[in-house]
Amino acid sequence: MSLIEIIKLSLGNIRANLLRAILTLLIIAFGITALVGILTSIDGIIYSLSSNFSHLGANTFSINRLDEVIRRHNNNSSAKESLPISFNEAMELKSRLTDRANVAVSMNVSGNATIKYLNKKTNPTVRVRGIDENYFLTSGFEIEYGRTFSNHEFQYGVSKALIGMELVRSLFDSKPESALQKIISIDDQKFQVVGVLKSKGSSMNEGADRRILIPLVNSKTQYGTTNTNYNINVHVPATTQLDDAISHSIGEMRIVRGLRSYQENDFEIFKSDGIITFLKDNTVMLRSATIAIALMTLLGAAIGLMNIMLVSVTERTKEIGINKALGASRKTIVTQFLTEAIIICQLGGIAGIILGIPIGNIVTIIMGGSFIIPWAWMVLGFIVCTIVGILSGIYPALKAASLDPVDALRYE
Repeated sequence: MSLIEIIKLSLGNIRANLLRAILTLLIIAFGITALVGILTSIDGIIYSLSSNFSHLGANTFSINRLDEVIRRHNNNSSAKESLPISFNEAMELKSRLTDRANVAVSMNVSGNATIKYLNKKTNPTVRVRGIDENYFLTSGFEIEYGRTFSNHEFQYGVSKALIGMELVRSLFDSKPESALQKIISIDDQKFQVVGVLKSKGSSMNEGADRRILIPLVNSKTQYGTTNTNYNINVHVPATTQLDDAISHSIGEMRIVRGLRSYQENDFEIFKSDGIITFLKDNTVMLRSATIAIALMTLLGAAIGLMNIMLVSVTERTKEIGINKALGASRKTIVTQFLTEAIIICQLGGIAGIILGIPIGNIVTIIMGGSFIIPWAWMVLGFIVCTIVGILSGIYPALKAASLDPVDALRYE
Protein backbone atom coordinates (compact mmCIF):
# COMPACT_ATOMS: atom_id res chain seq x y z
CA MET A 1 0.00 0.00 0.00
CA SER A 2 1.43 3.37 -1.02
CA LEU A 3 1.86 6.32 1.36
CA ILE A 4 -0.84 8.31 -0.48
CA GLU A 5 -3.31 5.47 0.01
CA ILE A 6 -2.38 5.24 3.70
CA ILE A 7 -2.93 9.00 4.11
CA LYS A 8 -6.35 8.79 2.39
CA LEU A 9 -7.31 5.86 4.61
CA SER A 10 -6.15 7.75 7.70
CA LEU A 11 -8.18 10.82 6.76
CA GLY A 12 -11.24 8.61 6.30
CA ASN A 13 -10.79 7.10 9.75
CA ILE A 14 -10.38 10.58 11.27
CA ARG A 15 -13.64 11.70 9.65
CA ALA A 16 -15.34 8.61 11.03
CA ASN A 17 -14.38 9.71 14.56
CA LEU A 18 -14.59 13.44 13.88
CA LEU A 19 -15.80 14.66 17.28
CA ARG A 20 -13.07 12.88 19.24
CA ALA A 21 -10.46 14.05 16.74
CA ILE A 22 -11.63 17.67 16.98
CA LEU A 23 -11.51 17.66 20.78
CA THR A 24 -7.95 16.34 20.77
CA LEU A 25 -7.04 18.73 17.94
CA LEU A 26 -8.27 21.67 20.02
CA ILE A 27 -6.12 20.70 23.01
CA ILE A 28 -3.09 20.58 20.72
CA ALA A 29 -4.12 23.87 19.11
CA PHE A 30 -4.25 25.62 22.48
CA GLY A 31 -0.78 24.35 23.34
CA ILE A 32 0.68 25.53 20.04
CA THR A 33 -1.18 28.85 20.36
CA ALA A 34 0.50 29.43 23.72
CA LEU A 35 3.87 28.40 22.31
CA VAL A 36 3.76 30.48 19.14
CA GLY A 37 1.84 33.40 20.66
CA ILE A 38 4.11 34.02 23.63
CA LEU A 39 7.32 33.48 21.65
CA THR A 40 6.04 35.84 18.96
CA SER A 41 5.22 38.40 21.66
CA ILE A 42 8.77 38.18 23.01
CA ASP A 43 10.21 38.60 19.53
CA GLY A 44 7.84 41.52 18.95
CA ILE A 45 9.00 43.25 22.11
CA ILE A 46 12.67 42.76 21.19
CA TYR A 47 12.00 43.93 17.62
CA SER A 48 10.11 47.00 18.79
CA LEU A 49 12.76 47.96 21.32
CA SER A 50 15.48 47.38 18.74
CA SER A 51 13.66 49.75 16.40
CA ASN A 52 13.20 52.33 19.12
CA PHE A 53 16.85 52.24 20.16
CA SER A 54 18.19 51.93 16.63
CA HIS A 55 17.96 55.72 16.24
CA LEU A 56 20.98 55.90 18.52
CA GLY A 57 22.85 53.80 16.03
CA ALA A 58 25.55 51.21 16.49
CA ASN A 59 28.11 54.03 16.51
CA THR A 60 26.74 55.91 19.50
CA PHE A 61 27.45 55.60 23.21
CA SER A 62 26.76 57.62 26.32
CA ILE A 63 28.81 58.53 29.39
CA ASN A 64 26.83 58.57 32.59
CA ARG A 65 27.45 59.07 36.25
CA LEU A 66 27.96 55.72 37.96
CA ASP A 67 24.86 54.89 39.96
CA GLU A 68 26.70 52.60 42.35
CA VAL A 69 28.99 53.72 45.16
CA ILE A 70 32.72 53.81 44.47
CA ARG A 71 35.00 51.81 46.75
CA ARG A 72 38.13 53.47 48.02
CA HIS A 73 41.51 51.96 47.31
CA ASN A 74 42.57 51.17 50.88
CA ASN A 75 41.33 47.59 51.20
CA ASN A 76 37.82 48.57 50.18
CA SER A 77 37.21 49.65 53.75
CA SER A 78 34.81 52.44 52.86
CA ALA A 79 32.88 53.85 49.95
CA LYS A 80 31.74 57.15 48.55
CA GLU A 81 28.91 58.05 46.21
CA SER A 82 29.77 58.93 42.63
CA LEU A 83 29.57 62.68 42.08
CA PRO A 84 27.29 64.04 39.34
CA ILE A 85 28.83 65.09 36.03
CA SER A 86 28.94 68.88 36.23
CA PHE A 87 28.32 71.32 33.39
CA ASN A 88 31.99 72.31 33.24
CA GLU A 89 33.12 68.67 33.14
CA ALA A 90 30.66 67.84 30.37
CA MET A 91 31.69 70.86 28.30
CA GLU A 92 35.41 70.18 28.83
CA LEU A 93 34.99 66.58 27.68
CA LYS A 94 33.01 67.85 24.69
CA SER A 95 35.87 70.15 23.69
CA ARG A 96 38.42 67.34 24.14
CA LEU A 97 36.45 64.98 21.85
CA THR A 98 35.41 67.51 19.21
CA ASP A 99 38.01 66.33 16.67
CA ARG A 100 36.98 62.69 17.02
CA ALA A 101 33.21 62.70 17.50
CA ASN A 102 30.00 64.68 17.89
CA VAL A 103 29.29 65.11 21.60
CA ALA A 104 25.81 66.03 22.84
CA VAL A 105 25.35 67.40 26.36
CA SER A 106 21.87 67.49 27.86
CA MET A 107 20.22 67.99 31.23
CA ASN A 108 17.09 66.49 32.72
CA VAL A 109 15.14 69.50 33.96
CA SER A 110 11.98 67.80 35.20
CA GLY A 111 9.94 64.66 34.86
CA ASN A 112 6.76 66.06 36.37
CA ALA A 113 6.31 69.52 34.90
CA THR A 114 2.91 71.14 34.32
CA ILE A 115 2.50 72.95 30.99
CA LYS A 116 -0.06 75.73 30.53
CA TYR A 117 -1.43 77.57 27.53
CA LEU A 118 -4.20 80.10 28.08
CA ASN A 119 -6.82 78.27 30.17
CA LYS A 120 -5.54 74.80 29.35
CA LYS A 121 -2.94 72.83 31.25
CA THR A 122 -1.50 69.32 31.33
CA ASN A 123 -1.12 66.86 34.15
CA PRO A 124 2.19 67.17 36.04
CA THR A 125 3.78 64.38 34.02
CA VAL A 126 5.64 66.26 31.29
CA ARG A 127 9.38 65.66 30.82
CA VAL A 128 11.53 68.73 30.21
CA ARG A 129 15.11 68.47 28.99
CA GLY A 130 17.78 71.02 28.17
CA ILE A 131 19.72 70.21 25.00
CA ASP A 132 22.66 71.47 22.96
CA GLU A 133 23.16 71.69 19.20
CA ASN A 134 24.26 68.04 18.85
CA TYR A 135 21.33 66.49 20.70
CA PHE A 136 19.36 65.57 17.58
CA LEU A 137 22.35 63.64 16.19
CA THR A 138 22.24 61.15 19.07
CA SER A 139 18.68 61.16 20.40
CA GLY A 140 16.65 60.19 17.34
CA PHE A 141 14.13 63.02 17.80
CA GLU A 142 13.10 64.89 14.66
CA ILE A 143 11.31 68.15 13.95
CA GLU A 144 8.04 67.67 12.07
CA TYR A 145 6.67 71.21 12.22
CA GLY A 146 8.53 74.47 12.64
CA ARG A 147 12.27 74.49 13.27
CA THR A 148 14.92 73.63 15.82
CA PHE A 149 16.82 76.21 17.86
CA SER A 150 19.16 78.62 16.09
CA ASN A 151 22.83 78.97 17.04
CA HIS A 152 21.98 82.25 18.76
CA GLU A 153 19.25 80.57 20.83
CA PHE A 154 21.60 77.73 21.80
CA GLN A 155 24.41 80.08 22.72
CA TYR A 156 22.43 82.58 24.79
CA GLY A 157 19.73 80.31 26.16
CA VAL A 158 16.75 82.12 24.71
CA SER A 159 13.40 80.99 26.14
CA LYS A 160 12.29 78.89 23.19
CA ALA A 161 10.82 75.39 23.27
CA LEU A 162 10.20 72.31 21.15
CA ILE A 163 7.16 70.32 22.23
CA GLY A 164 5.97 66.75 21.71
CA MET A 165 2.86 65.74 19.81
CA GLU A 166 0.91 64.75 22.92
CA LEU A 167 1.19 68.32 24.19
CA VAL A 168 -0.15 69.52 20.86
CA ARG A 169 -3.17 67.31 21.37
CA SER A 170 -3.70 68.53 24.94
CA LEU A 171 -3.10 72.25 24.47
CA PHE A 172 -3.66 73.02 20.79
CA ASP A 173 -6.53 70.69 19.76
CA SER A 174 -4.21 68.40 17.75
CA LYS A 175 -3.21 71.26 15.42
CA PRO A 176 0.62 71.43 15.29
CA GLU A 177 0.64 74.55 13.11
CA SER A 178 -1.41 76.37 15.77
CA ALA A 179 1.26 75.67 18.39
CA LEU A 180 4.05 77.50 16.54
CA GLN A 181 5.05 80.89 17.99
CA LYS A 182 2.63 80.47 20.89
CA ILE A 183 3.75 81.27 24.45
CA ILE A 184 3.44 78.41 26.94
CA SER A 185 4.30 78.20 30.63
CA ILE A 186 6.57 75.49 32.02
CA ASP A 187 5.94 75.62 35.76
CA ASP A 188 5.30 79.39 35.45
CA GLN A 189 8.35 80.03 33.22
CA LYS A 190 7.41 81.46 29.81
CA PHE A 191 8.66 79.84 26.59
CA GLN A 192 7.84 80.39 22.94
CA VAL A 193 7.14 77.28 20.85
CA VAL A 194 9.28 77.21 17.70
CA GLY A 195 8.91 73.57 16.70
CA VAL A 196 6.92 70.37 17.15
CA LEU A 197 8.67 67.01 17.51
CA LYS A 198 7.78 64.09 15.28
CA SER A 199 5.59 61.59 17.09
CA LYS A 200 7.22 58.48 18.54
CA GLY A 201 4.04 56.94 19.89
CA SER A 202 3.73 55.00 23.12
CA SER A 203 6.37 52.42 22.24
CA MET A 204 9.14 54.26 24.04
CA ASN A 205 7.22 53.62 27.27
CA GLU A 206 8.44 56.84 28.82
CA GLY A 207 6.18 59.48 27.29
CA ALA A 208 8.28 60.26 24.22
CA ASP A 209 5.51 62.54 22.92
CA ARG A 210 4.92 64.06 26.34
CA ARG A 211 8.11 66.11 26.56
CA ILE A 212 9.60 69.53 25.94
CA LEU A 213 13.11 70.41 24.82
CA ILE A 214 14.69 73.78 25.70
CA PRO A 215 18.20 75.21 25.12
CA LEU A 216 20.81 73.79 27.49
CA VAL A 217 22.10 77.20 28.61
CA ASN A 218 18.57 78.23 29.53
CA SER A 219 17.97 75.05 31.54
CA LYS A 220 21.30 75.50 33.34
CA THR A 221 20.53 79.13 34.20
CA GLN A 222 16.95 78.60 35.39
CA TYR A 223 17.00 75.07 36.76
CA GLY A 224 20.62 74.04 37.32
CA THR A 225 22.12 73.50 40.79
CA THR A 226 25.49 72.34 42.09
CA ASN A 227 24.11 68.79 42.22
CA THR A 228 22.72 68.75 38.69
CA ASN A 229 23.96 65.83 36.60
CA TYR A 230 24.57 66.36 32.88
CA ASN A 231 24.18 63.56 30.33
CA ILE A 232 26.73 63.00 27.58
CA ASN A 233 26.08 61.18 24.31
CA VAL A 234 28.91 60.56 21.85
CA HIS A 235 28.43 59.83 18.15
CA VAL A 236 31.35 58.67 15.98
CA PRO A 237 31.33 58.70 12.16
CA ALA A 238 31.70 54.92 11.74
CA THR A 239 31.08 51.79 13.77
CA THR A 240 34.69 50.71 13.30
CA GLN A 241 35.76 53.77 15.31
CA LEU A 242 33.51 52.98 18.27
CA ASP A 243 35.91 50.94 20.41
CA ASP A 244 38.76 53.42 19.93
CA ALA A 245 36.42 56.30 20.72
CA ILE A 246 35.22 54.59 23.90
CA SER A 247 38.78 53.93 25.06
CA HIS A 248 39.82 57.50 24.29
CA SER A 249 36.71 58.91 26.00
CA ILE A 250 37.39 56.89 29.16
CA GLY A 251 40.91 58.32 29.34
CA GLU A 252 39.74 61.87 28.74
CA MET A 253 36.89 61.52 31.22
CA ARG A 254 39.28 60.32 33.91
CA ILE A 255 41.36 63.43 33.34
CA VAL A 256 38.30 65.66 33.41
CA ARG A 257 37.07 64.01 36.63
CA GLY A 258 40.53 64.29 38.22
CA LEU A 259 40.85 60.58 38.95
CA ARG A 260 44.18 59.16 40.06
CA SER A 261 45.67 56.06 38.47
CA TYR A 262 44.62 53.76 41.31
CA GLN A 263 41.05 55.06 41.51
CA GLU A 264 38.14 53.30 39.86
CA ASN A 265 36.03 55.02 37.24
CA ASP A 266 33.17 56.95 38.79
CA PHE A 267 31.34 56.95 35.47
CA GLU A 268 30.12 54.27 33.09
CA ILE A 269 29.89 53.76 29.34
CA PHE A 270 26.56 52.71 27.90
CA LYS A 271 26.49 51.49 24.30
CA SER A 272 23.25 52.09 22.46
CA ASP A 273 22.76 48.40 21.71
CA GLY A 274 23.54 47.33 25.26
CA ILE A 275 19.96 47.20 26.47
CA ILE A 276 18.88 45.13 23.46
CA THR A 277 21.71 42.65 24.06
CA PHE A 278 20.73 42.53 27.72
CA LEU A 279 17.08 41.87 26.90
CA LYS A 280 17.93 39.18 24.37
CA ASP A 281 20.20 37.44 26.85
CA ASN A 282 17.60 37.59 29.61
CA THR A 283 14.67 36.41 27.51
CA VAL A 284 16.29 33.00 27.08
CA MET A 285 14.84 31.85 30.40
CA LEU A 286 11.47 33.35 29.50
CA ARG A 287 11.46 31.50 26.19
CA SER A 288 12.45 28.28 27.96
CA ALA A 289 9.64 28.69 30.49
CA THR A 290 7.17 29.33 27.66
CA ILE A 291 8.24 26.20 25.83
CA ALA A 292 7.99 24.18 29.06
CA ILE A 293 4.44 25.42 29.75
CA ALA A 294 3.38 24.70 26.17
CA LEU A 295 4.90 21.22 26.34
CA MET A 296 2.94 20.49 29.52
CA THR A 297 -0.25 21.37 27.66
CA LEU A 298 0.82 19.24 24.73
CA LEU A 299 1.61 16.36 27.09
CA GLY A 300 -2.03 16.32 28.11
CA ALA A 301 -3.02 16.40 24.45
CA ALA A 302 -0.64 13.52 23.70
CA ILE A 303 -2.21 11.42 26.47
CA GLY A 304 -5.69 12.19 25.14
CA LEU A 305 -4.63 11.33 21.60
CA MET A 306 -3.05 8.07 22.72
CA ASN A 307 -6.29 7.16 24.47
CA ILE A 308 -8.26 7.89 21.30
CA MET A 309 -5.87 5.78 19.23
CA LEU A 310 -6.10 2.86 21.69
CA VAL A 311 -9.90 3.02 21.55
CA SER A 312 -9.64 3.17 17.76
CA VAL A 313 -7.49 0.03 17.74
CA THR A 314 -10.10 -1.80 19.83
CA GLU A 315 -12.99 -0.61 17.64
CA ARG A 316 -11.17 -1.51 14.43
CA THR A 317 -9.81 -4.88 15.53
CA LYS A 318 -11.82 -6.78 12.93
CA GLU A 319 -10.79 -4.27 10.23
CA ILE A 320 -7.14 -4.78 11.16
CA GLY A 321 -7.65 -8.55 10.93
CA ILE A 322 -9.16 -8.22 7.44
CA ASN A 323 -6.25 -6.01 6.29
CA LYS A 324 -3.73 -8.51 7.59
CA ALA A 325 -5.62 -11.37 5.95
CA LEU A 326 -5.44 -9.47 2.65
CA GLY A 327 -1.69 -9.15 2.98
CA ALA A 328 -1.13 -5.90 4.89
CA SER A 329 2.27 -6.02 6.52
CA ARG A 330 3.13 -5.06 10.10
CA LYS A 331 4.88 -1.97 8.72
CA THR A 332 1.74 -0.90 6.85
CA ILE A 333 -0.44 -1.15 9.97
CA VAL A 334 2.10 0.81 12.06
CA THR A 335 2.40 3.47 9.36
CA GLN A 336 -1.37 3.83 9.09
CA PHE A 337 -1.95 4.45 12.79
CA LEU A 338 1.09 6.69 13.12
CA THR A 339 -0.11 8.72 10.13
CA GLU A 340 -3.51 9.23 11.76
CA ALA A 341 -1.91 10.50 14.97
CA ILE A 342 0.49 12.80 13.12
CA ILE A 343 -2.30 14.22 10.91
CA ILE A 344 -4.43 15.06 13.96
CA CYS A 345 -1.43 16.73 15.62
CA GLN A 346 -0.49 18.68 12.50
CA LEU A 347 -4.06 19.92 12.02
CA GLY A 348 -4.00 21.07 15.64
CA GLY A 349 -0.61 22.68 15.04
CA ILE A 350 -1.88 24.59 11.99
CA ALA A 351 -4.87 25.85 13.98
CA GLY A 352 -2.57 26.84 16.85
CA ILE A 353 -0.20 28.72 14.57
CA ILE A 354 -3.07 30.56 12.88
CA LEU A 355 -4.32 31.66 16.31
CA GLY A 356 -0.88 32.26 17.84
CA ILE A 357 0.50 34.65 15.21
CA PRO A 358 -2.18 37.38 15.59
CA ILE A 359 -2.30 36.97 19.37
CA GLY A 360 1.47 37.39 19.60
CA ASN A 361 1.47 40.35 17.24
CA ILE A 362 -1.03 42.23 19.39
CA VAL A 363 1.84 42.95 21.78
CA THR A 364 4.09 44.01 18.90
CA ILE A 365 1.48 46.45 17.61
CA ILE A 366 0.86 47.84 21.10
CA MET A 367 4.62 48.40 21.43
CA GLY A 368 4.56 50.38 18.20
CA GLY A 369 6.22 47.72 16.05
CA SER A 370 5.09 46.19 12.78
CA PHE A 371 3.47 42.82 12.12
CA ILE A 372 5.99 39.98 12.15
CA ILE A 373 5.74 36.38 10.94
CA PRO A 374 7.64 34.09 13.35
CA TRP A 375 8.96 31.55 10.86
CA ALA A 376 11.25 29.92 13.43
CA TRP A 377 8.41 29.36 15.90
CA MET A 378 6.13 28.11 13.13
CA VAL A 379 8.72 25.49 12.22
CA LEU A 380 9.13 24.66 15.93
CA GLY A 381 5.37 24.22 16.20
CA PHE A 382 5.28 21.76 13.30
CA ILE A 383 8.26 19.82 14.70
CA VAL A 384 6.68 19.62 18.16
CA CYS A 385 3.38 18.43 16.67
CA THR A 386 5.17 15.75 14.69
CA ILE A 387 6.99 14.53 17.80
CA VAL A 388 3.76 14.53 19.83
CA GLY A 389 2.02 12.59 17.05
CA ILE A 390 4.75 9.97 16.94
CA LEU A 391 4.96 9.59 20.74
CA SER A 392 1.19 9.32 21.18
CA GLY A 393 0.66 7.04 18.20
CA ILE A 394 3.59 4.65 18.41
CA TYR A 395 2.17 2.42 21.17
CA PRO A 396 -1.34 2.07 19.67
CA ALA A 397 0.25 1.46 16.25
CA LEU A 398 2.50 -1.30 17.61
CA LYS A 399 -0.43 -2.81 19.48
CA ALA A 400 -2.51 -2.84 16.29
CA ALA A 401 0.34 -4.34 14.28
CA SER A 402 0.87 -7.10 16.85
CA LEU A 403 -2.73 -8.39 16.66
CA ASP A 404 -3.12 -11.94 15.48
CA PRO A 405 -5.21 -11.88 12.26
CA VAL A 406 -7.21 -14.99 13.20
CA ASP A 407 -8.15 -13.62 16.63
CA ALA A 408 -8.82 -10.20 15.11
CA LEU A 409 -11.24 -11.67 12.55
CA ARG A 410 -13.17 -13.47 15.29
CA TYR A 411 -13.44 -10.24 17.35
CA GLU A 412 -17.00 -8.91 17.80
